[in-house]
Amino acid sequence: MRWWGWLARRTTVPVLAVAVALLPFGQLWAAGAGQEADVRTQGRDAVWLGHAWVDGRHTDADAAALLRSLGGAGAGHGVRDLYVHVGPTREDGTLDPALAPRAAWVIATFHRLAPGVRVQAWLGDVVASEGPHGLDLSRPATRTNLVAAASSLLALGFDGINLDVEPVHSGDAGYLALLDRLHALTRAQGRVLSVAVPQTDPLPPLRVLAGALAGHPKWWSSDYLAAVGRRVDQVDVMAYDSGMPVPSLFSGYLAEQTTLALDAVPPSVDVLIGLPAYRENNLGHHADAETVPAALHGIRAGLEASPLHGRPFGVALYADFSASEADWTAYREGWG
Repeated sequence: MRWWGWLARRTTVPVLAVAVALLPFGQLWAAGAGQEADVRTQGRDAVWLGHAWVDGRHTDADAAALLRSLGGAGAGHGVRDLYVHVGPTREDGTLDPALAPRAAWVIATFHRLAPGVRVQAWLGDVVASEGPHGLDLSRPATRTNLVAAASSLLALGFDGINLDVEPVHSGDAGYLALLDRLHALTRAQGRVLSVAVPQTDPLPPLRVLAGALAGHPKWWSSDYLAAVGRRVDQVDVMAYDSGMPVPSLFSGYLAEQTTLALDAVPPSVDVLIGLPAYRENNLGHHADAETVPAALHGIRAGLEASPLHGRPFGVALYADFSASEADWTAYREGWG
């Protein structure tokens, strides 16, 4: 996710420099220029919502305005899940309840204004996989604290947990152990477990080379994504910060990421592909290239290559606090 901007600036730039140098641009361009599948929303889409929804800054009027931007989210509309930021956690995995004093309000408000929409708690922090600070997922105590934090959020009435801890390296056993416990918790209560995941390695040597050069592998292997998918209900692919310099290449990259995710994740699990509704310009993200329309074009091209055949699928827009009216319009008219 984009909450950890300092981490992204420290690690993403050298990794994306490697990626941009090695990715087969002709193949990506062809994928992005390919035929689109005639696919619209299945009513399984999501939006990440910032911390202002739980700390007292937003009102009922803001909630109504957000739903209007989404096209009146609810029955018959595209958005089913709202991921509301409630953290971050402490480094030991505990969560300060004082961070989200209006959690009960946001749940009740969206349930009232948009019956059928699920309000999930977006929970996470930095993982200590590339430095001394952050969550150490190899420690059982850290995992226990995270499960306790999730349990406290479900007790408030959240419909599920959207876990976003970064950066988790491909193959991390502690992360899988955490997901096992979290899924047992949510399943026992009839709730949902969703996870924000990195992109899938388009060329396996990239992950190895990026890890060697920058200490930040960035991508997951298809096998690891499959292992994660078996432990959750929803997988949200953070398919942005691609390093692609123009829209056609970004569309091709999204087509490839869509296909890779659908190939790896079990068919019964929801796959959602992230839409970049924010503007930033650096080596890892080019605002003129990574747009909502370009993302939707790439997703549809990927679905032409990998038809859904009835499997659950959606898009996840990041994020309410950075989206422009053009982003909302592109979602409503281009997908909703």
